[in-house]
Amino acid sequence: MSRISGTPICLLLAAALVACSHQDRDGYQGYVEGEFVYLGSSQSGKLTELSATRGQTLHAGTGAFALESADETAALDQAKRQLAAAQSQLDDMLTGKRAPEVASVRAQLAQARANARKAALQLSRDAAQFGVGGIARGQLDDSRANAEATAAQVRDLGEQVEIARLPGRPQQIGAQRAQVAAAQAAVAQAQWKLDQKRVAAPAEGLVYDTLYRVGEWVQAGSPVVQMLPPQNVKVRFFVPEAVVGSLATGRAITIHCDGCAEDVPAKITYVSNQAEYTPPVIYSNESRSKLVFMVEAHPQPADAAKLHPGQPVAVRLQ
Repeated sequence: MSRISGTPICLLLAAALVACSHQDRDGYQGYVEGEFVYLGSSQSGKLTELSATRGQTLHAGTGAFALESADETAALDQAKRQLAAAQSQLDDMLTGKRAPEVASVRAQLAQARANARKAALQLSRDAAQFGVGGIARGQLDDSRANAEATAAQVRDLGEQVEIARLPGRPQQIGAQRAQVAAAQAAVAQAQWKLDQKRVAAPAEGLVYDTLYRVGEWVQAGSPVVQMLPPQNVKVRFFVPEAVVGSLATGRAITIHCDGCAEDVPAKITYVSNQAEYTPPVIYSNESRSKLVFMVEAHPQPADAAKLHPGQPVAVRLQ
């Protein structure tokens, strides 16, 4: 997680510097400001790794720090196992009974068919014997009942074979699919929480400070590493009311700083629409020259390393 914060600079000092800038009509005093990126985690935990050090340049995607993650790792493993169990149950519902179970029912059906054929033959013989008075009607009735029972058993086992080959009921399958989806969501959530325990640099930048030591407890949302990407370096300067109307974003400027081998080119990126005063002053027609407007400009990222937040600079319009 990251949040952006500007370097606190006293506006009164900047305005006072403007008062000294009228010696050069196109030159204005300003200062360098950095919009720092604070790296933190959305999860709490003990700091176990701190890869970033002050003064180091981190590349985008490079690990900055890590928090203890034993609980999150265990939660992810549990979620994955629950997903595997739910998926196995779904697969079982979709494939019907196992092949050995189906084979067992088929064997019972074959035996029932043999019994039915035997009962049918016995009924045929008993019917012939009854016709010539060889057996009593009761024996014939028993043979007929046995033949009907074995035939019914054949039909029942035949249906069981067909049922054994069918998947589960649509309602059961739908409910199990929902269980699988819920388990997949639990895995994604557990993976996200685990990923939050390791934080990498979102962009290339200079490490300005580290705010915790290894072994300390870090609350969720607390910044651990303070970074300054080069594109977040800017210059603020103030121009008189008479000049602001001629400025627009994209206009080129040059920045001069003490110790710089050469001036740094930049472009205006923001012109304030609110006026400020160089204190102390009471507004009047005679004091309009005291009105100033804040202007911001960004150098190229390759030139940003030449400038340092809080550094006073001189700006010249091009």
